[in-house]
Amino acid sequence: MQELLRALPLLAALGLAHAHGHAAEPVLIHNAHGLTLDAQGRVLRFEALLTDADGRVKATGTLRQLQARAQNARRIDAQGRVLMPGLIDAHVHMADLGVSRGQLSLRDTPDLATALAAVRAYAADHADSAWIRGGGWNQAIWKLGRFPTAGELDSAESIRPVWLERVDGHAGWANSRALSLAGITRDTPDPAGGRIERDASGDPTGVLVDGAMELIEHRLPASTPEETRAALAAAQQELLSLGLTGIHDAGISETADRELRDMAAKGTLQLRVDGMALLTDASLIAKLRASGPIQPMADGMYSLRAIKVFADGALGSRGAALLAPYSDLPESRGLLFQNDAELTAQIRPLVGMGFQINVHAIGDAANRQALGAFESMHRVYGSKSVLLRHRIEHAQVIALSDIPRFAKSGVIASVQPVHATSDINMAEDRIGPDRIQGAYAWQRLIQSGARLACGSDTPVEEPTPWAGLYAAITRQDAEGHPPGGWYGAQAMSRTQALACFTTWAAYAAHREDEVGSLLPGHRADFILVDRDPLSVEARGLLHTKVLQTWVGGQLVYASEGER
Repeated sequence: MQELLRALPLLAALGLAHAHGHAAEPVLIHNAHGLTLDAQGRVLRFEALLTDADGRVKATGTLRQLQARAQNARRIDAQGRVLMPGLIDAHVHMADLGVSRGQLSLRDTPDLATALAAVRAYAADHADSAWIRGGGWNQAIWKLGRFPTAGELDSAESIRPVWLERVDGHAGWANSRALSLAGITRDTPDPAGGRIERDASGDPTGVLVDGAMELIEHRLPASTPEETRAALAAAQQELLSLGLTGIHDAGISETADRELRDMAAKGTLQLRVDGMALLTDASLIAKLRASGPIQPMADGMYSLRAIKVFADGALGSRGAALLAPYSDLPESRGLLFQNDAELTAQIRPLVGMGFQINVHAIGDAANRQALGAFESMHRVYGSKSVLLRHRIEHAQVIALSDIPRFAKSGVIASVQPVHATSDINMAEDRIGPDRIQGAYAWQRLIQSGARLACGSDTPVEEPTPWAGLYAAITRQDAEGHPPGGWYGAQAMSRTQALACFTTWAAYAAHREDEVGSLLPGHRADFILVDRDPLSVEARGLLHTKVLQTWVGGQLVYASEGER
């Protein structure tokens, strides 16, 4: 994170970190291999792109066609590189990404011993830290057959409290010092929507799932506004460098909202952010109840028109709510955070105020509950509710009989293709061969008429959208396994995958008339890259180099060789 922050002055000095909202210089970019999708999803090719002083696309075509209309435009030779719409990540945790870059990462640890060694080394290097914090661990990769324990973590650091989130963000691993500070004992009851993992004697083992994580998190030092601002700035630079020109932030807190509005007003927000306010942030929700949805502000850089609601946990930590017991834990069906009536009561007044509701639902029981809640809202509010384009975030395990309900109710399935390839190591163990038919079932959803939007869920996964495109079209890991892809019939076509990260994602944020494509009148959010995602060999997508990123007709990122 510090390296990214140190890069900000350099970008400013290079003229890349300028304020948005000011008139953009018209630009004619030519000698490009241009591509975009039209409103019907067809691929359009062009040689040149002309922008106007409002930072929008004026026209695409050949240089000969456009040069007569470009007398005052600065001309840029693309040198034969690929020019395409900027990508949109429909599910990001922006502040968390920035924070995570300064914390311990266990993402690449192959076993428990390596993870403990990493904790020990990090603790030694951060002797002044009151808490040791980080995440990314995955007991499935470690092949433990169980969760790690506080005692094991104590062997790496026992004096200071340690708190490490699981890779999915739905479980945390604490050492004994952290458990003690939080007052967690054998007599501590499981909180609503959460679970304290216990040993055979009933004592806490050190892992807390979903709602139980708050027992520790309430004890953590609160982030300062300065720390949040630094995290957002660091994340922004990383996301722009990956070719992202817009994101849907799936967890806006009151602090993040304040900082993002300030960045937008000052012109330092260079990435379009469509936010989802956390329903659990009572103070922010109270403000939004008073103000109503925040429409795109500061030349379309920031909006807060959606509310994020949680229905269940995650599959890897067995917090996802299932209709039938887990195949590998028959005594559990996961955690449904509230009953049907409670969920409906939560969202009904917000729908009435015009908020899009985006429900986190991973298990088939949670997806069924969310679909039922949206159908109930449609009965109450009619077309007003339908037009809000409610979403299910993750839509990961769906009963086959429920798949047609997405299209019928106009509910968007916001999916993260990399989750499928990351979850190969445990998903079928959790739900068995029958239920897996409705899991990560992108093609079944598409063929049923449902709308999708693609994202990464970073920092749960790495933020690069190129890995998402690769996973979407191959359903394979980076080494090309398994052959033919994991349930390969559910893979997307290349055009579908590109749409999922551009035009479909734009639709999911009510932005299809201004971003996601390079049609005339749309905002000039585009990138120059070194290869064509529609024709390059599939694994080549993973090595895509973003050369330039433009937002609103202004250059906001250039790679080292482009500066």
